[in-house]
Amino acid sequence: MKTGLVTAQPIDYAVILIYFIFVLGVGFKLKKNMKSSDDFLLAGHRIPSWVTGLAFLSANLGAIEVMGMAANAAQYGIMTCHFYWLGAIPAMVFLAVFMMPFYYKSKIRSVPEYLRKRFNEPTRALNAISFAVMTVLMSGINLYAMAIVFKLLLGWDMNGSIAVAALVVLAYTITGGLTSSIYNEVLQFFLIVFGLLPVSILGLLRFGSWSAICDRFENPGFAHLWKEIGTIHNPMGVDMIGLIGGLGFVLSFGYWCTDFLVIQRALAAEDLRGARMTPIIAAFPKILFPVLTVLPGLFAIILIPKLGSNNDDLSFNMAIPYLLAVMYPNGLFGLGITALLASFMSGMAGNVTAFNTVWTYDIYQSYIAKNKSDAHYLWMGKLATAIGIIISVGTCYLCMNFKSIMDYMQLIFTFFNAPLFATFLLGMFFRRTSPWGAFYGLLGGTLAAVVHYILTLQHKLNYQSEMAGNFHRSVVAWTVCLILTITISYLTKPKAVEELRGLVWGVDEKGGDVAAKTSVFASPGFFGVILLALTAYLNYLFF
Repeated sequence: MKTGLVTAQPIDYAVILIYFIFVLGVGFKLKKNMKSSDDFLLAGHRIPSWVTGLAFLSANLGAIEVMGMAANAAQYGIMTCHFYWLGAIPAMVFLAVFMMPFYYKSKIRSVPEYLRKRFNEPTRALNAISFAVMTVLMSGINLYAMAIVFKLLLGWDMNGSIAVAALVVLAYTITGGLTSSIYNEVLQFFLIVFGLLPVSILGLLRFGSWSAICDRFENPGFAHLWKEIGTIHNPMGVDMIGLIGGLGFVLSFGYWCTDFLVIQRALAAEDLRGARMTPIIAAFPKILFPVLTVLPGLFAIILIPKLGSNNDDLSFNMAIPYLLAVMYPNGLFGLGITALLASFMSGMAGNVTAFNTVWTYDIYQSYIAKNKSDAHYLWMGKLATAIGIIISVGTCYLCMNFKSIMDYMQLIFTFFNAPLFATFLLGMFFRRTSPWGAFYGLLGGTLAAVVHYILTLQHKLNYQSEMAGNFHRSVVAWTVCLILTITISYLTKPKAVEELRGLVWGVDEKGGDVAAKTSVFASPGFFGVILLALTAYLNYLFF
């Protein structure tokens, strides 16, 4: 089928078909193990840490990561690496060392359930509803990304592409639940690496060296992480407050430390140590992922000069798909398309499995149908999977209004994750935080983000780029939530210390001091230091 850039041959379709068959086979193979709602929604807490670690990474490795980061690189240059070396690794280490023990030891089934134990039901309900909305919005991004790739490169109908992806994800998640999603995410991780790494290798062979690549950039700011901040060559248009405060602190920690999508994978580990090592194991390959995403985006802006024009077919989102069409021969092209397909389905399945858990336990069981049998909640979990995918089909069309799906994704996070991180930070490390302080602080922070966005649309607040606006909006939402939570907490009654055991830093199950029992040289902390050192070196290297 001719599309102008590539002719897809039967061997390409054969590779795609084999992938479909394999992922469906994993789901049906695990179907017999789905005997309870815990098996289906939580994977029975029996997954090895190396598997949960790769699944933790792969659940984040959806369309946003692969297509979105490449689009960002084509739009903003190597500053996109900040999403990894500033906006991921430090937060993943913090989650492993400080926050994961509270999540795992409190035996929660979801992140909103922690908020119920730490604060109250209204705070839990507010987070559960907002998280459910966020997951179907994020799932829609993956559907949309897959549809435009198949439409432009294979000539498939866009609506048909959406339907095919939705049905395949539904088939393997509704049969094998979270376990199926996790093991497929491990498969998808390796498939994405082997399918996309040749793009970077072929590009480096073509240009010869990093300096040769930099010489081809029209904007010298594309070649530096930090050097051009505050100058006219700054392609992202962000200042230090937006970059460090917005991305490096609020959005980064808000996502990696509170988003149930990734934390759910760690909670599936077989023990506490496995849960803490999950984000550490994920962080080591994560630190090298710019090779798979950012580097191809830089190649694309050189090889496809019209990328980013007003033509929808040449939006920044098409950076990697067009590179595959230009650089890959048949067969390898099929593998590359399958790798993209794997990333889309990985991201979508991750959001859907998080959605069905939060809906079933935190909304349906808590407020709609209490005290039903476990079989009933298992049935509801499967129904929620189908409903989540159907809603995702609708939300995928919202992405069409954004040139970059990464801009859209960060916008969503400013509404939901930015204020939530302030709530968790105070909840876990400040025992005076009261239930109603948390509720009104979280609500106020979310509304502050909405107001900020409206003012931006009305041009009463102006930023050089949409990403710069997102970074500053996250700081506003976090700050408003923090101030409101502290103020209201001092005006309302906090929970008794006895109710905070195992939920707040400094108070364990027996009332002892958690900090005193945590060794600096424990495995997660030791590997965390190594990760932070490597991250600092990479920031220096590409300064």
